[in-house]
Amino acid sequence: MTQFAVFSLKFLVFPSLRSKTFVIPRNSSSLRGGTTRQTFLLVAILALFSFSANAKIFLPQILSSNMVLQREKPINIWGFASPGEKVEVTFAGQKKEAIADKNGNWLVVFAPLKTASKPQTMTISGSNKIELTNILVGEVWVCSGQSNMEYAMRKLAKIPKPKNEKLGFPSDEVTKAKNNQIRIFLVNSKTLIKPDSIHKSWSIAQDSALRAFSAVGYFFAKEIQKKLGIPVGMISSAIPGSAIEPWISENAFAQEDYFKNQKVGNDPGKFYPTMIEPLTQFKIRGFLWYQGETNCFLNEKISYTYKMKVLINSWRKAWKENDLPFYYVQIAPFNYSKTKGKVPVDENTEPEFWEAQTQLLQLSNTGMISTNDLTDLNEDLHPTYKWEVGRRLALWALAKTYYQKNDFSGPIYKSVSFKNGKALLDFDYLKATSPSSITGFTIAGNDGKFVNADAIVKDGKLIVSSKEVERPMAVRYNWTENPSGNFYSNGLPALPFRTDNPLTKTFKTN
Repeated sequence: MTQFAVFSLKFLVFPSLRSKTFVIPRNSSSLRGGTTRQTFLLVAILALFSFSANAKIFLPQILSSNMVLQREKPINIWGFASPGEKVEVTFAGQKKEAIADKNGNWLVVFAPLKTASKPQTMTISGSNKIELTNILVGEVWVCSGQSNMEYAMRKLAKIPKPKNEKLGFPSDEVTKAKNNQIRIFLVNSKTLIKPDSIHKSWSIAQDSALRAFSAVGYFFAKEIQKKLGIPVGMISSAIPGSAIEPWISENAFAQEDYFKNQKVGNDPGKFYPTMIEPLTQFKIRGFLWYQGETNCFLNEKISYTYKMKVLINSWRKAWKENDLPFYYVQIAPFNYSKTKGKVPVDENTEPEFWEAQTQLLQLSNTGMISTNDLTDLNEDLHPTYKWEVGRRLALWALAKTYYQKNDFSGPIYKSVSFKNGKALLDFDYLKATSPSSITGFTIAGNDGKFVNADAIVKDGKLIVSSKEVERPMAVRYNWTENPSGNFYSNGLPALPFRTDNPLTKTFKTN
């Protein structure tokens, strides 16, 4: 086996390349043409000096033409240059200057910008001049997670027609998309951390760029843009099959008491440095999250709740805004109990995982949508109706972030009391329901045996009972991986729940 020596060079201009490692064979014969180890080393050093001598201003990938900048917040514009170089940035009537530090980093901060639907140009000047064109100012969101968030728009043209015709089927959306007020940025894990010399990483949401983009992210943007009438920028950073841990900085787990004195698996921090951290200086309005299937296969419960807590808190901290909106998706129904994996699972695995997801609603500025009704086939881990997932996320954002008067959630369980052989349940967001015959509820007494129950809405409460249970002690709704309950309010489905939930009092939000 050929032996190798490792030689490290310190790059000053690009922080992401600051520790560049060259692997050099000790045996010169292993290099083509008989090149000696010393010659290889010299070439590497000369290349570095040539690079430094001809350094220009470079920008990160996230700053490019066609981008949307977040309105009403101070805006960071940053990049890389020769140490000590003066950089001037002009945009929207503002001019800012900065001097690159000893590592070649520079940053200017613009005063908050007003909404701008007409394209503008940004000029960055120093040893060279960069012009970023077609820039809008509006609302920017980051969407992340695993395959159901990554699920690309191009797939809509290939899937069978969904069964629920009431939810529509925009299979030709890419063909119809002509709205230049929606802009998209698809994170490439290999290039995001690298400086950019092309400045074309943002795109108008149409044609080939849209075909490759997150369907959930796009339909969220479409709804937001339609209702607010302002530009919307979406940043998608998602990896199929990914667990939650790689999206979190490894150091962040140490800040949560739950994870002290225990090892966190699933490659914590693997994707964070290359797919999240380079975005953190770019101002945004909030986050969308669709992930969990991988962790559900591991039969996680309260541990996933705490991982979500770490994700939310650490991302807010990284963006230096402690209350950024965080809206997320209940994983869709799937027959987990019929699968075989590393960890045994059963028919309670997914309902218990939903329960773990729901606990995050205790954190400020969070919202969760139900997907119990968005699966035509329980064997499909990637169900259709991504347009409806995006729309439901948008309903939360419109109501809670933009203060629009609209219904945004189905019933979310709050509390229960028992009286005269009946269970009286209170909910958030419970209004008129239909149909009059509500299904999906079960009830149990002291023996813990759950049977099908009758349910009606009366005087703002849900009353659940069964002739088989004289003294009820617990109620459950859609407590199955194959739910069929029809409990709705505001035209939206209720989240699954059980009144005998063991997590509510054990999950610590602080």
